[in-house]
Amino acid sequence: MNRLPIADRRQVRRAAARLMRGERRALAVVLVLTALTALSGLVGPYLVGKIVGGVERGGLTVSTVDLLALGVLGAAVAHLLLVRYSALQTTRLGERLLASLREKAVTRSLALPARVVDRLSTGDLLARVTSDVGTVGQALRDSVPEVFTGVVHLVVVFVAMFWLDPVLGLVSLVGMPFLVWVLRWYLSRARDAYLAESAANGDVAEISAAVGEGSRTIETYGLRDRMVAAADDTIARSYRTRLGTLRLRNVLFPVTSFVNTVPTALVLLVGGLVYAADGVQIEVVVTGSLYVWRLIEPLDRILFWVEFLQRGGASFARVEGIGTHVEPAPAVREPDDDRIEVRGVRYSYVDGHEVLHGVDLVVQPGERLAIVGVSGAGKSTLGRLIAGIDRPAEGSVHVGGVPVADLAAAGEQRIVLVTQEHHVFIGTVRENLAMAAPDAPDERLVEALRTVDARWFDELPEGLDTVLGAGGVELDPGRAQQLALARVEVADPHTLVLDEATSSLDPATARHAERAIAAVREKRTVIAIAHRLQTARDADRIAVVDAGRIVELGSHDDLVARDGTYATLWRSWHGG
Repeated sequence: MNRLPIADRRQVRRAAARLMRGERRALAVVLVLTALTALSGLVGPYLVGKIVGGVERGGLTVSTVDLLALGVLGAAVAHLLLVRYSALQTTRLGERLLASLREKAVTRSLALPARVVDRLSTGDLLARVTSDVGTVGQALRDSVPEVFTGVVHLVVVFVAMFWLDPVLGLVSLVGMPFLVWVLRWYLSRARDAYLAESAANGDVAEISAAVGEGSRTIETYGLRDRMVAAADDTIARSYRTRLGTLRLRNVLFPVTSFVNTVPTALVLLVGGLVYAADGVQIEVVVTGSLYVWRLIEPLDRILFWVEFLQRGGASFARVEGIGTHVEPAPAVREPDDDRIEVRGVRYSYVDGHEVLHGVDLVVQPGERLAIVGVSGAGKSTLGRLIAGIDRPAEGSVHVGGVPVADLAAAGEQRIVLVTQEHHVFIGTVRENLAMAAPDAPDERLVEALRTVDARWFDELPEGLDTVLGAGGVELDPGRAQQLALARVEVADPHTLVLDEATSSLDPATARHAERAIAAVREKRTVIAIAHRLQTARDADRIAVVDAGRIVELGSHDDLVARDGTYATLWRSWHGG
C-alpha cells in the first residue's frame, strides 16, 4: 500500500503562517502579556539588589527596607497574575489553532480523490488524522506557547543584563555557543528521525487493523505464524526508530544542563573579581546573579519542549501532506440540462491496469438505465465516475455540458450514488439528514422520512432531536438504509446511481428497503448497477459491460433477441 506524501519544510512554514495569520490580534496580545510577565519577574531581583547595596553602603533605614520588601512582594504577586493570565490566553490561542487544524485535516481527508484512497495505507491515513493531529495539538497547546514565552523571557533577561552591566551581559552569553551547537546538531537530525518514528507508528496501526479485521481468515488459512512474524518485524522497526530519537535526546539534554550552570557560576566569579577591584557595585553583582539565575527556568522550558516541538513539527508535516492530492473546488456554471454524457472514458486504479477502456454512453433525463455484467467487468467503477466520485484518466463525464466531478467538488448534489454501505453518523436525526442540505427546514426532513416509509421515526423519544449511533438510538441495517435514502431525498438530486443498495440485507428487510428506494426513484433519472438481472429487466435500456467496455445497449427484449452477451447472462441467471 502507498503512503501519502509529507510536506517539505517550505510547505510546513507556509502552512504554519496561514494557520497563524487568522490569529494576529491574539498573537499580539500574547506577545505583550509575555513581555510584561518577563519584565515583572525582573523587578524583584532588582529591588533585592538595591537592598543589598543599601546595606553594604550603610544608612539604609528600616522603613526603606520595608518599602523595598513590599515592592518585591507586589512584584511577585503581579508576576503570578500575569503568568496565569498569559497562560490562559496562550492556551485559548492553542485550542483555536488546534480546532482549525482538526477541521482542515478531516476536510482534506474527505476530499481525497477515490483513486488515491484506494491505493492508500489505511494505517498511514488513520495515524495522520488521529495520533499525528493529537501530537500537533499538544504542541500547539503546550510546546509552542512554552517555547515562545521562554524565548521572550530570554531576550528580556539578556537585555536587562546588558543594561545592568555590559561585562556581566557578555559573561551571561558564554554558554550560548554550546547551546547553538547542540541545537544545530539536534535539529539537523530530529525531523527525519521523528518522521521515521511516525511512519513506523502508522505501520503498526496498519498491521494491527489488518490482524483485527482478518483474524478469522488468518486462522482459516493457517497464516498465524506469517502474520505474527510480520507484526514482530513491524514492531521491531518501530522500536528502532524510537531508539533513534532517544539517542538524540541523550545528547541534547546533558549539554543543555551543562550550559545552564556555567553562566551563573561565571557571573558570580567575574562579578566578584570586578567588585573587588572597585569596578562595580555589590548590588549590580547581586542583581546580575539573580537575573542569570532567572535564565535557567526559560532555558529549561525551551529545551524541554523543543524535543516535543520537533515531534510536533514532523506530525504537522504529515498532516499537511494529506492536502497534497486535494484539488481546489472549481468554479462551475449551472448545467444546461440533466442529460448525462460519457465520452471516451478510460480509468485505472493502478497505473498500467485499465478498468475501463474508452466507454461511451448517453443517459437521457428521466430514463431508467441498468448496467449489467459479470463481476469485475467495471460496472461499479463506471457508476462511481457517473456520480462524480472520481475523475476519468481520459475522456469526460458531463451533465448538461459540465463535468460531473467539478459539480461534486463544488458541493452540487446533482447526481447521488446509493450503495449497500449506509452509514449512521453520531448525532441527531436532524444532523444526519441536514448534512445533505444544511438549510433544509424541519418539515422537509420529516417529509423525506415519510417518503421512504420510515415509520420508526414516530417512535423516537425526541423526534428529530433524538441522538443516533453510539450512546444513542442504534438503528438496524434496514432502518439505517431508510435514513440514508431519506438523506438522498433531502439532497433532491436529479439522478440516482444505485449500486445494489439492498444486496447486503436479509430478504424481509430488503423488501422494505426496495419500497423506500422506489419512492426515492420517482420522477428521477435512475442508473441501476444490477448484479441480479431481474433488477435490469424492467429498465428502459440495459448497458452490458464486459472487460471494461460497453458491448451491448438496448432493452431487455432487444438484447435477448440478439442472442449475445446479455442473452447468455440471462440464460445463465435462469438456469437455461
